[in-house]
Amino acid sequence: MAHPLGEQMDPVNFRIERTQRVLTGQAGLALVGRALKRFARVEQHIDPKFPVRGAALPNSDILTSYLGLLCQGKSDFEAIESYRSEPFFAASLGLRSVPSCSRLRQRLNEFAAEDGALEAIDEFNVDLLARSRAPIEALDTGHVALDIDVFTMDNSNTRKEGVSRTYAGFDGYSPIAAYLGEQGWCVGLELREGSVHSAAETDYVLERALPRAARLTDEPLLVRMDSGFDSAALYSFMNAFSEKRQATGVAPVEYLVKWNPRKEGVGALIEAALADEDRIWCILRKGKRMALLDECITRRTRDGQNIELRRVSRVVERTIEPGGQYLLMPDYEVEVFLATLDAADVPAWKVVRLYEGHGIHEQFHSEIKTDLDLERLPSRRFRTNDAVLTLAAVAYNLLRLIGQNALLAEDAPVRHRAKRRRLRTVIQEMITVAAMLVSHARQKVLSFGYHCPAYAYFERLYREWSVPG
Repeated sequence: MAHPLGEQMDPVNFRIERTQRVLTGQAGLALVGRALKRFARVEQHIDPKFPVRGAALPNSDILTSYLGLLCQGKSDFEAIESYRSEPFFAASLGLRSVPSCSRLRQRLNEFAAEDGALEAIDEFNVDLLARSRAPIEALDTGHVALDIDVFTMDNSNTRKEGVSRTYAGFDGYSPIAAYLGEQGWCVGLELREGSVHSAAETDYVLERALPRAARLTDEPLLVRMDSGFDSAALYSFMNAFSEKRQATGVAPVEYLVKWNPRKEGVGALIEAALADEDRIWCILRKGKRMALLDECITRRTRDGQNIELRRVSRVVERTIEPGGQYLLMPDYEVEVFLATLDAADVPAWKVVRLYEGHGIHEQFHSEIKTDLDLERLPSRRFRTNDAVLTLAAVAYNLLRLIGQNALLAEDAPVRHRAKRRRLRTVIQEMITVAAMLVSHARQKVLSFGYHCPAYAYFERLYREWSVPG
């Protein structure tokens, strides 16, 4: 019996040949080069501060070359060898020439050892976001979230500098990252040894991250951190920064941190919830209820300074398991949050909801480790790996910027609705796009296929990001 759609067709027997034309499978690097030239201005930030002798490649070309790899999800230095004889890579990024693998490694080692090198990368990273007017979405309270957290990178069975036992139970690094807004713009990504405690030297991290965030938005900031950062010294530092910011007529800096009980027990909170007969309990299901406690407390710093905080506690009581099994004794779960948010504007239930939104940063960590291929860092030197991770923040923002401006627009390909696209999606849809490089009449033309789905939004974005003059 014949198939209702007709007879099955055999695959076409293609003839395989090599063309003389210049083809590329990474046409999206043209957008990367455009953004680096117009917004980040890498050359202006790097070359005057870190000049090189003779006819050697400037440091801006070295950094841009590695950014070109990271934006394709490649972190190994050896990956640069594929582009040394490929004309489009250098043309798209504005490079004088493409360094070899050994030269790229050597020059990154030398650059990372320079004083102020990582700070210079951070400067053009913030420039990228500021000059491109990256959309920064606020929370429903009007605050712009600044999520700060430590994550782990597995570098087991290596002899790299700084590799030690992490809290996750393997040998590696424990970098700290800062993400701004609902889109998760990365305003800080610093490498740390694996055994370093979360709160160690975090005041210095805040000293760098808060001014960058303040430059990008005038809205009130809400710093969100987990219990590893529950420190009176950090609260004192953020209060001081907030006072300076308000003195200039700008909105304050608030913070929301999960409480670390340490020697303090949670029994008193459970007793307080049960002792108040007028307290309202929310029934979540049969045998499970929840109550919220809202109070003011005072924390004291080592230098004797008192810090007034708002403490919101969520007490959950279970008497029946989800499967229907009754418990002999009630089981209690307590979560406590410390904040400076005004109770008149942000009720207790919203404080809990705001902290739950802090969990989205785990996806940003995952994108850095998997989509940018940075779970295992490429160098044996700690300082070089720190520079790699700092450049990764730039590549992360470049891809996020392309995704927000192209893949969420009306002419974007049909996909589920979202606030942002994962970096892997941006690489697949925008970076690894096939095109032909044509040189004609002293011009270079990037020619896309007639049925290329990326052409419409690619052409629009490249035109919008044109370099003046």
